[in-house]
Amino acid sequence: MRKRQPMNNDWLYKPDFTEKDLLSNDGFEAVRLPHTNIELPYNGFDEKIYQFVSCYKKSFLVNPDFMQKDVVFVFEGVMNYAKVYVNGHYITEHFGGYTPFEVNATPYLNLAEENIIAVIVDSTERTDTPPFGFVVDYLTYGGIYREVYMEYRSPVIIENLKIATPEVSTQRSRYEIEIFTSAPLDPSYLIKAEILLGEDLVYTHTLPCNETTHFKVNDEFHNTKLWSLDEPNMYQLRVQLIQQDEISDEFTTMFGFRTVEFRNDGFYLNGELVKLRGLNRHQSFPYVGYAMPKNAQIKDAEILKYELGLNCVRCSHYPQSKFFLDHCDAIGLLVFEELPGWQHIGDEVWQENALKSIEEMIRRDWNHPSIIIWGVRINESKDSDAFYSKANVLAHRLDGSRQTGGVRNFAGSKVFEDVYTYNDFVHRGNNIALEPPQKIAKRKMPYLVTEHNGHMFPVKKFDVEQKRIDQAMRHAKVLDTMYEIPEISGAIGWCMFDYNTHKDFGSGDKICYHGVMDMFRIPKYAAAVYASQSEIKPFMEVLSSMQIGDFEASELGHVLVFTNADFVKVYKNNHLLGTFYPSTDLLKHLPHPPVIIDDLIGDLLERGEVFSREDAKIVKRILLGVASHGPKLSLKDRLSMGKILFKYKMSFQDAADLYTRYIGNWGQASTEFKFEGYKNGEHLTTIIKSADATPTLKVSPDSYHLVEEDTYDVTRIVIAINDQFGNPLPYQMPAVTIKTSGPVEIIGPKTFALIGGSRAFWIKSTGEAGNAQITIDVEGFETEDVHIKMEISLS
Repeated sequence: MRKRQPMNNDWLYKPDFTEKDLLSNDGFEAVRLPHTNIELPYNGFDEKIYQFVSCYKKSFLVNPDFMQKDVVFVFEGVMNYAKVYVNGHYITEHFGGYTPFEVNATPYLNLAEENIIAVIVDSTERTDTPPFGFVVDYLTYGGIYREVYMEYRSPVIIENLKIATPEVSTQRSRYEIEIFTSAPLDPSYLIKAEILLGEDLVYTHTLPCNETTHFKVNDEFHNTKLWSLDEPNMYQLRVQLIQQDEISDEFTTMFGFRTVEFRNDGFYLNGELVKLRGLNRHQSFPYVGYAMPKNAQIKDAEILKYELGLNCVRCSHYPQSKFFLDHCDAIGLLVFEELPGWQHIGDEVWQENALKSIEEMIRRDWNHPSIIIWGVRINESKDSDAFYSKANVLAHRLDGSRQTGGVRNFAGSKVFEDVYTYNDFVHRGNNIALEPPQKIAKRKMPYLVTEHNGHMFPVKKFDVEQKRIDQAMRHAKVLDTMYEIPEISGAIGWCMFDYNTHKDFGSGDKICYHGVMDMFRIPKYAAAVYASQSEIKPFMEVLSSMQIGDFEASELGHVLVFTNADFVKVYKNNHLLGTFYPSTDLLKHLPHPPVIIDDLIGDLLERGEVFSREDAKIVKRILLGVASHGPKLSLKDRLSMGKILFKYKMSFQDAADLYTRYIGNWGQASTEFKFEGYKNGEHLTTIIKSADATPTLKVSPDSYHLVEEDTYDVTRIVIAINDQFGNPLPYQMPAVTIKTSGPVEIIGPKTFALIGGSRAFWIKSTGEAGNAQITIDVEGFETEDVHIKMEISLS
């Protein structure tokens, strides 16, 4: 059978290329894949510094046990154009950096000697390849940034498998298997198809061969475990070529029994209506761009599902790592996948390369149950009837089980796709949140919002608090409208995290601060809006530091709590102020509307002052009004307050002192607010906010254990300055120095400053087993050590 081995270690790299480099190793350095062609600063760099032609080389020997096999290299992703040589002989080229390609090295191999494969990588913005040709609002980076494998194959192999599940239920499901071989199979061959659930064989089917390369199986399956958001059951399809009672080739793929359909009244998964709540994701990381291995991709999927509470992600604006998609399958996260592009449509050669990208994307990913729609239109491009007619015909021919979409940013576009997918940026904070679907589509058809917010209101993690709250509210208003309007299948916000971009965009430092998280995947307030709508885990976030000095005119106003709790109890210095419930007026269509804390006085005036109960209510109403709307009182309130001052022989200064004591909390012992969330009558979580914040250091690795499999492994380590109760302190930005010992390397600089009270960095393994120590020295705090175990897998 075929044998696959990773080819990610011991590459040689040179950041330029001349023809003599095919024969000489002068000027090369040793690297491991995935690899970025140049490590970049965090911000403020010229994007042209990664746009150059480089060269990668690797020596290899042919295993003597496989001398009769073909030797094929599989490149998962090379940015942006690759030209491949074996032993100095040109083999092939590939346009586009987001889809895989294969190189058959067999004709030029030295079977008994060392061989050299060389890859010339053009990372410039070539005008013959999407997304290039005009401006692009993201960076594409460079290098062999995904993994590479070498396979020993028989001359006749299974090239691909496709399985569709047009009808599913727990009692009976129908499936369609398609098997594609590299050459016609004569009757000496048999094909055996098996379906497994875990280790259990649940189906076997044998097919005779009749001089064709395309085989089909249609059958039924009983007692099906469906793939769903909460129970993403995965099956394995294993197909073998058998000749003379021996297995000559085997191909496996994972799949799930599920149906997906966009209808005029929404999106349906297994026949059940599901509102799609998601964010867009770029596949980039600080310093190394796209070049991150398996576990970094997996972690992003887990953040989307478990930390942000989403059920959907859009792979903007290109096909992403197979490891990311595999994990979306595994955890039940729905995916919108699309071809590479951004606004620009090029010439005929460019369009042919775009169509090739669509074909490569669909053929690679058609068995992922998480993928619910193919994006076959260049993001936010103008209409191009001939091009988009071809794109849709191609997508439907390759995969009739999924609908197509085409992401637009204007109304009334010519539609070839099945779903009108629209970037809706109408919302500016105080107007409508989303346009009515029929106003945009000009017809009744399935409709999905694929971007909102983002560039309309960029927010940094260290911006003043009100701006961070405003970003959260803008996202919340869009989600609320999405839930309100049945015809909107869902809303996918822009975007998951901040990202580097070209000079034409961003905030002047080559960063678009459009994310609900920063570039290091650390949440802003807006992340709480999404997390609070999920039932995956208990969640509560108080969108306030309770520090009045961070607000205009020192007016705290109402406090927003985003939570999936049923109600929130609020205490001031351990005195219960009241029990607060989700709003029935504000954002009432959300599964979990925010809890509005509009009374931070409670009955304290009755207890601490001389007022009667009724007079205390009047004074509280006036004080809360001043806190929310400023000191200008209505005539009614002025008269009411005047009567109370006269009644209790109080001066205007006495009234001002009431404000400082009960609203400003000035001149008192430290004020502490406690928020307790309850669900189903049980205590869920507690958050404490104090005016007397004591900075503390928290260091949080995503994992304490790295395992090298096909290549190096990575993990993220988050450094945060919080108060004594674990609340972020976003204006803390001390210097940090990182030192390491043992088999580990830092990705990026070893000295930096925190940004908005926190920052993260990634470490990677170096190919050796053992124990590593990472020493973190944060200015003003005691040094902390993190211990990581490194393991080499022999699998």
